[in-house]
Amino acid sequence: MKVVVLGAGLMGKEVARDLIKNDKVERVYLGDIDVKVAQDFVDTLDTNKVEVVELHAERDDSLMDVISKGDVAVNALFYSFNERVARAAIEAGVHSVDLGGHIGGVTEKILDLHEEAKAKGVTIIPDLGVAPGMVNILAGYGASKLDEVESIKLFVGGIPTEPKPPLHYTRVFSLDGVFDHYTEPSKTIQKGKLEEVPSLSGVEPIYFDGFGVLEAFYTSGGISTLYKTFPNVRTLEYKTIRYKGHAEKFKLLADLGFLDSANKVEVDNQEVPVRAVVREALKKKLELGTKPDAVLLRVIVAGEKAQQQVTYEYEMVVRKDMTINETAMARATANTISVVAQMIGAGAITEHGVFAPEAIVPGATYIEEMAKRGVVIKETSHKSAMIVKW
Repeated sequence: MKVVVLGAGLMGKEVARDLIKNDKVERVYLGDIDVKVAQDFVDTLDTNKVEVVELHAERDDSLMDVISKGDVAVNALFYSFNERVARAAIEAGVHSVDLGGHIGGVTEKILDLHEEAKAKGVTIIPDLGVAPGMVNILAGYGASKLDEVESIKLFVGGIPTEPKPPLHYTRVFSLDGVFDHYTEPSKTIQKGKLEEVPSLSGVEPIYFDGFGVLEAFYTSGGISTLYKTFPNVRTLEYKTIRYKGHAEKFKLLADLGFLDSANKVEVDNQEVPVRAVVREALKKKLELGTKPDAVLLRVIVAGEKAQQQVTYEYEMVVRKDMTINETAMARATANTISVVAQMIGAGAITEHGVFAPEAIVPGATYIEEMAKRGVVIKETSHKSAMIVKW
């Protein structure tokens, strides 16, 4: 198979690194506007499988030219490009996956392209990062083992293993993305009712071995398409994991308007966007550098099976790979989208159209493939008393 990777940023590079390990992948096209940066990375891979191509993603002709080179396109660009990439892939007759971007209704717009994709014989799967992405696949897998799903609870966080005050956080992906997740409302289902709650609210303690007691709180985008796939559950919620006190500090920034993209002030007779200033200032304070990060995940799916209450729990703790300087977030995210892209290219996923991850990605195979890459997801289950229905 031939795979096009759009974007040679942190995730795109690691997707390319994973793809070349598969003998069935004969060619990888790594597209980026900065071909020198992309080529410098490729030169470290010791392979002749990867070809760097110039990509101007904002231009439809450039996007079509690059996408048309592959059988499958992996979109590792910023999520504002997701709909454009999906449309271009359908037009080119190329399968496509992306890292997600549920904020602003991006994924919903892509899902609306189902009939067009089906008519062209291509498979499009959006939201294939960690959250959304990995959590969707695991929630769908757990739900498939139940007769009736009652509750889905998702907890995910990328955190430093050596936290430093005052924020105890390091940047492992776009700060604009972080700000969006902290300021947009979070969808949740409580007592069977779909509602929106403020992000950075609902703080609760959560424990992980080796990390102690952390905190989890609502943020936007994490439940992705799950509220549509499982509209009848009693409970559905997504919370981000951080060190204690993080939510309170960022809520202060949000309440002051520092994270509002529309907030501007005049400084020395020049209009300045406040969020851009905060972003650039925090970038310097939150650089990861060579310090190790970790991604923590817990997915809890509960419901009924054979008249018993059954709970399936999935847990993952992945740390930075210091041998190749690959962050934990990249290991979890890039491998997720790469694995699913290879499933499509190899024919393990054959349905055509646009699908949510939980609806089409085979969970058992996904867990097995991630384990091969050192990303181990542990499944546990327990049953409670028999359910008596009158």
